Amino acid sequence: MLKGKSWDHWIAKYQESHQNRLNQLTHTIGIPMILVSIVLGLLSLLGAGLWAAAIWLFVIGWVLQFVGHAIEGKPPEFLKDWRFLLVGTRWWLAKITGKI
Repeated sequence: MLKGKSWDHWIAKYQESHQNRLNQLTHTIGIPMILVSIVLGLLSLLGAGLWAAAIWLFVIGWVLQFVGHAIEGKPPEFLKDWRFLLVGTRWWLAKITGKI
């Protein structure tokens, strides 16, 4: 699935199109919003009634992603390769733990 490349390679590639500090900030906020929205959406399937919150978090999270890329002046990497949707989460984890 990773084309024989390490997570470190993918994260480094992802980082290349996320150099602007404001873009990094929008991603640092937006990525967890999207992740939480997915969890809430799945819980809603069990009858938890969290659809509205899930949708709002999902939409706002993606808006932040695209605003960040507009500021950066580069398109999102996932438009070139869908795997970057997964890499973004790993990048976020590395960012908040101080590994990058």
